Amino acid sequence: MDTIATLLRDKGGVVHTVPLSSTVHEAVEKMCALRVGALLVADEDGKVVGIFSERDVMARIILQDRNPSTTRLEEVLTRNVICVVPETRAEEAMAIMTEKRVRHLPVVSGGKVVGLVSIGDLVRWESLNRKFEIRMLTDYISGRYPA
Repeated sequence: MDTIATLLRDKGGVVHTVPLSSTVHEAVEKMCALRVGALLVADEDGKVVGIFSERDVMARIILQDRNPSTTRLEEVLTRNVICVVPETRAEEAMAIMTEKRVRHLPVVSGGKVVGLVSIGDLVRWESLNRKFEIRMLTDYISGRYPA
C-alpha cells in the first residue's frame, strides 16, 4: 500500500504559504501564478494557522460580496485544517477528503508541515496504479508475463 510519504517523494514536498496579513487578492494572485488551488496561511512567526482555498474565495468573498483587495486572509481563511501524517495510506487520505469534503490535506510530521496533497495528486496516483495493473494483467493474459 502506498502512503502519503510515497506520493510526496514523487511530487516533492514544496509547500506554498502566504502571510496571514495578506489580502485575498494577493493570495489569489499567488495561487494563479503557482497554478494551485490552495495555500497554507502562516503567521508572523511562520507557524501555519490555516488554509485558504478556491472554495474560501467562492463562499466567503464572492457570495458575501466582499472586496478581495481589502479583505485580509485572517478574516476568511479556514482555521480548522484537517491534516494527515506521512504514514497515512493514500486510500485513507482519499476517504478523509471524501468524508470531510476537502480537496487539500497538509502533511504533518513532528509538528511541522512537510507537504500538501490535493485530490488531484491522489487521483493521479490512483490512475498510475490502475495503468500498471492493466499492463500487468494484459501481459499475463497475452503470455508476456515473466513468471
